[in-house]
Amino acid sequence: MDATKGNIYSILNGNKQFLIPVYQRYYSWDIEQCKRLWNDIVGMQKKNKQGHFVGSIVNIAEQAMPTGVQKYMIIDGQQRMTTLTLLLIALRDYSIDHPEDISINFRRIDNMLLKNEYENGDERYKLLLTENDRDILINLIERKPISENIVSRLLTNHSFFVEQIEKKELMPAEIYESIGKLQIVNITLDRAVDDAQAIFESLNSTGKELSESDLIRNYILMGLENDEQSFIYEHFWRPMELMFDYEKQGTIMDKFFRDYLTMKLTRIPKINKVYEEFKLYHINCEFSSVADLCEDLLKYTKYYTDMVFVRNSNPEIKNLYADVNDLRMEVAFPFLLKVHNDCSEKIITEENLIEILKICISYVFRRSICDIPTNSLNKTFATLRNEIKQDDYMNSIKAFFVLRDDYKQFPNDDKFENAFCSRDIYNMRSRNYILSHLENYKNKAPIVIENYTIEHIMPQNTNLNDEWKKELGPNWKDVQKKYLHTIGNLTLTAYNSEMSDKPFIVKMEMEGGFKESALRLNSYLVKLTEWNENHIKERAKLLTDKAKQVWKYPMISEKELAPYCVEEKLVHKYSLDTYDFNVFTKTLFEVLDKRIMNLSSDVKREYKKLYIAYKVDTNFVDVVVQKQRLRISVNMKFTDIYDPKGICKDITGIGRWGNGDVEVFMDHTSDVDNVMEIIEQSYKQQEE
Repeated sequence: MDATKGNIYSILNGNKQFLIPVYQRYYSWDIEQCKRLWNDIVGMQKKNKQGHFVGSIVNIAEQAMPTGVQKYMIIDGQQRMTTLTLLLIALRDYSIDHPEDISINFRRIDNMLLKNEYENGDERYKLLLTENDRDILINLIERKPISENIVSRLLTNHSFFVEQIEKKELMPAEIYESIGKLQIVNITLDRAVDDAQAIFESLNSTGKELSESDLIRNYILMGLENDEQSFIYEHFWRPMELMFDYEKQGTIMDKFFRDYLTMKLTRIPKINKVYEEFKLYHINCEFSSVADLCEDLLKYTKYYTDMVFVRNSNPEIKNLYADVNDLRMEVAFPFLLKVHNDCSEKIITEENLIEILKICISYVFRRSICDIPTNSLNKTFATLRNEIKQDDYMNSIKAFFVLRDDYKQFPNDDKFENAFCSRDIYNMRSRNYILSHLENYKNKAPIVIENYTIEHIMPQNTNLNDEWKKELGPNWKDVQKKYLHTIGNLTLTAYNSEMSDKPFIVKMEMEGGFKESALRLNSYLVKLTEWNENHIKERAKLLTDKAKQVWKYPMISEKELAPYCVEEKLVHKYSLDTYDFNVFTKTLFEVLDKRIMNLSSDVKREYKKLYIAYKVDTNFVDVVVQKQRLRISVNMKFTDIYDPKGICKDITGIGRWGNGDVEVFMDHTSDVDNVMEIIEQSYKQQEE
């Protein structure tokens, strides 16, 4: 390893070329990072500082040639090097466009810092980016026109520097001088000695952090020989990246890898451990080569991006993808990846796929209406593939949902109806989705919900006029409070502002009123001359009946369900009476149980044969009832626990009922605060 301190001028000067290998991420600095660099340059010059350290550039020198260009593969530092190149281009162009300003020599910038003056082709350029960005940077260097339709951070950031130079906060010569004061450590690795992969993982001192997908791409491609690296990139990785939206690529790709691993492993990797989990998966996966693994990734990327970006040639599936996005059902993606692949492999039909999508949508939607906490959904969908029986695919999925009577329950029609009629729909995030689907169900000419606004038939004004008070009756305040935001009192209109607080009959007869409305949501209203509690309830019942058809409960016959009922009965059901409490330990438990359950509405209690478990996604604490005390297993590594009072015991590798490496006892009700300080650490760790 050879490390030298210098600046961008000394690094670029000479017959050199810096290449960005295919495993590196695209140029990803935003305006925020450019502003920080610019402020460093301005501040340094105005304060007359002699230098400012901006980071390092790590590269591997290609085999030296007796003549021609010496090439370096950049391992780390392409973001700052590219950004400084954009600034130099903007400074050079200013000099060209302002010949009266002779303080900057544009030829020096052009021929020493941007180009290798006497070379041709790609070797002409000091910096050569990856495929997606290469042509844009070359066009900027060559001052060639660029299509207005191209979206690129290179163009955005170049424009930022052009604007800053024009503002004359610093004179051009001062900018050039200050750039030279930016201190950079140039580190050149020895390919035979230095571990480039390990160095890449550890380097990320400034700028934007490497995403999990950046690290995975590097891990996959960096260790390959050049020919195989190019083949894998061009045939698998590049097509995969192109399926993602340019602006959101990094974020969504990170989510894809997490969901892909969840689907493969049937457990959810921690959000900041995806790269580590991927490396372990690669070592133990079913694929014999990197090419086979990348081919699998490409296949699942297609399923994933189709769902995320709502792409499918089948209009019904495309609409279901839109529903999945409207309901923010990302938690279902791991399971849906499995189902899509089974459809592709002809294990199930496209009709089966459509039915499964509908079941999943109904499951998530009905639970939201019934106000069931969503924290268990990710675990449910992560492990749902384990419930599938290949010889009875559809029934095994339906049976799983139908037979749930715990926190994973699929609300049946009775529970859904009771909740849907009384739920505050207006203040739900999904209110437009709900009204749109009620209106458009089996409608051959569906409306576009964005062209309408939500109308409260009974107005929101707490000081109703006399006509409304008369219609609603002497208890009008109670009626308004109870039904105002419920489905029975909500509709759509294009004339919301005109209707305002007007009496019902005026809303009916006015131009553009309910009587003229072609909306199905208003078909019940046109028969009425007044609006009161009974009509609200009656309309709510009609709309709820339709909702039960839109978001159906899984249909499975008793005969089809019977084999799964037998399996369910084999599972023991435990309760509080399972445990050997005495008066003292029962009091201890009641005090502790109340405190744990009050941590959040997301916390669920489960009675196991030997202990009582508390979980969010998985158990964070388990309680074992002993004769005179409670033994508490905290699901954390002992080395991660903060225990200033020294009440915890390390049980790593020791057989105990419950989960985790931390044990603590509760001997008296006065211990509860100290015990909860330990338990809360496990709860918060699971919430992260």
